[in-house]
Amino acid sequence: MANRKEYSAEKKAKLIIETIEGERTISEIGAREGISPKLISNWKREFIDNAYRAFSATKDEKAAEERAEKAEQKGKELMAKIGELTYELDWAKKKSEEIEKRRKIGTHR
Repeated sequence: MANRKEYSAEKKAKLIIETIEGERTISEIGAREGISPKLISNWKREFIDNAYRAFSATKDEKAAEERAEKAEQKGKELMAKIGELTYELDWAKKKSEEIEKRRKIGTHR
């Protein structure tokens, strides 16, 4: 079974742009790179079909950043609340121990 060679997105884009520029044919590029012209044609079709994403990605990225910032802020708020509740719990335990000690001392006299 032959190993399939994998190409990076950057390499594919570079080759597709070269085909779009039209200085060399898909067959010439395929022969030079050792890649099937059919495969390059498939990449080109996929590239063209998804070209709109180059312009919509920034909008999506901004939305993702906003969600991440909100999640980070919520995390900070929750950590602050945890700290507050931990402090209150420690205080309550300490007071409870003091009351318990007083009760024991008071009953043994």
